[in-house]
Amino acid sequence: MKQQLITMLELQSDMNTKVHADWKQQNFEWYRAIWVECAELLDHYGWKWWKKQNPDIGQIELELVDIWHFGLSLLLLKGDSPEAIADHVIEAFSVPQQSADFKLDLEDFTHHTLASKGFEVERFAKLMKGINMDFEQLYVGYVGKNVLNFFRQDHGYQDGSYQKQWGGVEDNEHLVEIVAQLDTGASDFKDQLYSRMLETYKKLCA
Repeated sequence: MKQQLITMLELQSDMNTKVHADWKQQNFEWYRAIWVECAELLDHYGWKWWKKQNPDIGQIELELVDIWHFGLSLLLLKGDSPEAIADHVIEAFSVPQQSADFKLDLEDFTHHTLASKGFEVERFAKLMKGINMDFEQLYVGYVGKNVLNFFRQDHGYQDGSYQKQWGGVEDNEHLVEIVAQLDTGASDFKDQLYSRMLETYKKLCA
C-alpha cells in the first residue's frame, strides 16, 4: 500500500508539473475543484425526493478518483516527503469508519473542504467505506485516470486538437475496457496502459 501511495503521489506531481511547471506557487483552488466534484457525485448518488433514483456506484467511484487527484495535490503542497504523506494516509485509512448515511457523510466532507480549503483523508476514507470501495479500486482507478490525463495532454488537450471520441466512443470508456485487459499489479502497468491507449487512438482517430 505504501509503494502504491508513493507511486500515486509521484504521478500526481508529474501531472501537475505538466500542466504548469511552477504549480506549487500558483495557489490553484484545489478545494474548489473538490467541492464541485462532490456536487457531481451527489447527483450520481441521488438526492431528489420527487423521483426514483438509484445510486450509480461506477460513476460515484470515478468521482471519488477525481477528488483523490485534487486531494493528493493538497497533501503534496504541505511540503512533506512522499514517504511521510504515505504513512499519514495509511494511518488515516486504518481508522475504523462507520457510515450511516452517505449523503450526510458527503455533506460533512464538503463542508470541511470549504471551511479548511484542505483535504482530510479520514473523511474521504469514510466516503469510500460508504460505497464499499477498497484501496485497490482507488489505486487502479487513479492510475488509469492519471494515464488518461497524461495522454490527453500529450495529444492536444490544451490547444483543442485532442479527439475525446475514439471511433464514436468516449476515451473514458476505452480506458475502462483497456484496463480490464491488463494486469493491474504489473510493475509497468501504467506504461502498458499508455501504449495500449496510443495504439487504440491511432487506430480509431487517424
